[in-house]
Amino acid sequence: MAAYAAKASLRALVLIPKGRIAKGKLVQAIVHGAKIIEIDGNFDTALQRARAMTGRGAEVYLANSINPYRVEGQKTMAFEIFEQLDRKIPNYVFLPVGNAGNICALWKGFKELERLSISNRTPRMIGVQATGAAPIAEAFTKNSDEIILWKRPETFASAIRIGAPARWRGALAAARESGGAIVTVTDREIARSQRLLAKREGIFAEPASATPLAALIKHKRKLEVAESDTVVCVVTGHGLKDQKAVLD
Repeated sequence: MAAYAAKASLRALVLIPKGRIAKGKLVQAIVHGAKIIEIDGNFDTALQRARAMTGRGAEVYLANSINPYRVEGQKTMAFEIFEQLDRKIPNYVFLPVGNAGNICALWKGFKELERLSISNRTPRMIGVQATGAAPIAEAFTKNSDEIILWKRPETFASAIRIGAPARWRGALAAARESGGAIVTVTDREIARSQRLLAKREGIFAEPASATPLAALIKHKRKLEVAESDTVVCVVTGHGLKDQKAVLD
């Protein structure tokens, strides 16, 4: 957002929870000239404040998971997956869930491919949360249509340290409509998968982006993933964004 704002000669404002964001991410916003606003609280508090700043009549535009144009852009990941698999739909798509914008967007994309008769089916969507920040997984497990917000979410995977996800309804819908699930993995399992991706595949992912592989390893039998199935694990962020997670 800061980079595009710089290119368009717009002023960029970035709200962050004080002392609770990976420095690699913050550096990128700073170098592009964004004004950084630190607030007391967590990511959920930051989103509440951002929403208040972008109310009716405000001159500030919100570029976050609840932004409809962002979802329209994110859904093209579904088209990319379809194209790169030689126009085939995978059996499963595993991806991290924080504010839940990605799972909603990808599900929208896959449904559009099917509705336009470009594909003849959709994949099972598997959203992954950390055990210390899992309000959507909790609701899914309880088969509830409402979530209980977590006031103090805790996980070293900072990108999904969300207790009040903006698009939780869409995430539950994506999992249920697709025959998928919202599952959890521990920080230890995330760290192990982060190292595995780096050492075996040459992919350095930030902690949140290692959750799909961790979930596949942990829940493969429970989710009935067969050896013959095509499984896509979405990596959403580079490991250099959160170097401290590895160094610690």
